[in-house]
Amino acid sequence: MLVAVDHVQLAAPTGSEDRLRRYYGEVLGMVEVAKPPVLAARGGCWFQAGPVQLHLGVEEDFRPARKAHPGLRVTGIEEYAARLEERGALVVWDDNLPGHKRFYSEDPVGNRLEFLEPLQPPVS
Repeated sequence: MLVAVDHVQLAAPTGSEDRLRRYYGEVLGMVEVAKPPVLAARGGCWFQAGPVQLHLGVEEDFRPARKAHPGLRVTGIEEYAARLEERGALVVWDDNLPGHKRFYSEDPVGNRLEFLEPLQPPVS
């Protein structure tokens, strides 16, 4: 039985770890998580914010995901979008998902990311 998503893996080109650390750490406000040594030898980096984990793995023939993307739930979406813009990240608002406020952004290697917040709080 599935109970949760443990993490989402995105690909990145060789040598992009410093750019990824700046974006996921400084721009998005995530914390880098140490990779196990056997996996760290492969390159890439992992990040976490609360229960959300994103793993960036090195892919030799890297091409950024243009359509596929993680959907990241946020609170205070307008303030969060302003944070990204203040730090130089692209923010593209999209109002095509009923009941949500959302925008898209791209990491420094071109992977698409969706950020969304429900307009109504979830019913308990």
